[in-house]
Amino acid sequence: MSTQHATVIGAGLAGCEAAWQLARRGIRVTLIEQKPHKKSPAHQADSFAELVCSNSLRADNFGTAPGLLKAELRRLSSLIIGCADETKVEAGGALAVDREAFTRRVTEKILAHPLITVEYRECTEIPEGEVIIATGPLTEGAMAERIHELCGDPLNFFDASAPLVVADSIDMEYAFYAARYDRGTPDYINCPMSEEEYNAFWQALTTAETADVHGFENHMVFEGCMPIEVMALRGQQTIAFGPLRPVGLTDPKTGKMPYTVVQLRKDNAEGTLYNIVGFQTHLKHPEQKRVFSMIPALHKAEFARYGVMHRNSFLNSPELLDAGYALRSDRRIRFAGQMTGVEGYIESTASGYVAGFNLAQKLLGQEETVFPRETAIGALALYISEGSLMEFQPMNVNFGIMTPLEGRYKGKRNKKEKVCERALQVLETLEPQFRVENEAEGGNKL
Repeated sequence: MSTQHATVIGAGLAGCEAAWQLARRGIRVTLIEQKPHKKSPAHQADSFAELVCSNSLRADNFGTAPGLLKAELRRLSSLIIGCADETKVEAGGALAVDREAFTRRVTEKILAHPLITVEYRECTEIPEGEVIIATGPLTEGAMAERIHELCGDPLNFFDASAPLVVADSIDMEYAFYAARYDRGTPDYINCPMSEEEYNAFWQALTTAETADVHGFENHMVFEGCMPIEVMALRGQQTIAFGPLRPVGLTDPKTGKMPYTVVQLRKDNAEGTLYNIVGFQTHLKHPEQKRVFSMIPALHKAEFARYGVMHRNSFLNSPELLDAGYALRSDRRIRFAGQMTGVEGYIESTASGYVAGFNLAQKLLGQEETVFPRETAIGALALYISEGSLMEFQPMNVNFGIMTPLEGRYKGKRNKKEKVCERALQVLETLEPQFRVENEAEGGNKL
């Protein structure tokens, strides 16, 4: 058992993953978390690894980039993906989780590990020794000042979350269960609207009063979390061909495809809460109630949580970080999570894995690993460390940042599956580096 020690600041997805990977390799970890004493505007729970936006970790299908990244993380014994698999709810081809059960499971695992000590306090200084900073894109106060001193002014974009509705308040007279093209199980509640209903809804949505968000006048919004009202302002049919597209769905009451469909996805295992898919918003709360209740199935909807918007900050990582997420100017300090410019739950998890794994390698006197660009986890790390210095922006995992395949392949689907197969083969050749021979107690009990 190593006597080496590391500090991880922040118990979000990235911080918990980093702490776990250090501890399972015998490194003692101090995990500093400011909750429950202090919370950001986006956080509500006291537990770790809180999912502040959707409860979906996106596609889990082999042949998709998010699905590949999950497959890689499963092979690498990721804490976060393991807990997500344990607490998943039905969501078609996506990996969605019971939000409360998931964060509770991660918290239990972290607190039970004998090599992880949790300190509940706000961290105002960067500690001595080896440190991973995973305080998230909403970092503020003294820690934000310390990061500014180290890294210069952060870049910014805006992010939003969708509202939750109580299942019993959904009027199923105007809704139906189905999966697109009847593929898989019918896990979504579909709320159709006629052309007349949609036009009235669009008019109300585009004229509704929005909440004040400082700096939002610049409209620097991450496309993956575009507020529904901002998207609607791009044109009357934009959301009809976006989150409300009815393709592959047939209303059993009419036998026809509806004009538009709003989809609802389970937010917990009991099915008592549903997320309005694609409805990230920064409308004022009374306006959310008024406008979203115009959807026929939601005319009596009870909102368990309204959507919110917040400004996220991220580093100019290609200038600052290497492929192990270490600060080039001071390699005892590493960063992980959305503040590095990865965008999304699994991407944050991947950055936490790489930062924690490579710090453990360093502390154990072993060579650090640069994950190959043929893998999704490596492509993300290399995008962060080698991406454009001029127009660096947050990035979800995608095939475009991975090494292209050589040769010709018939069909896009076949080509994507070949990319995934290659990635797992490359990862398999590196497996001895990731194997934990004498795993610290608690580290192998997902």
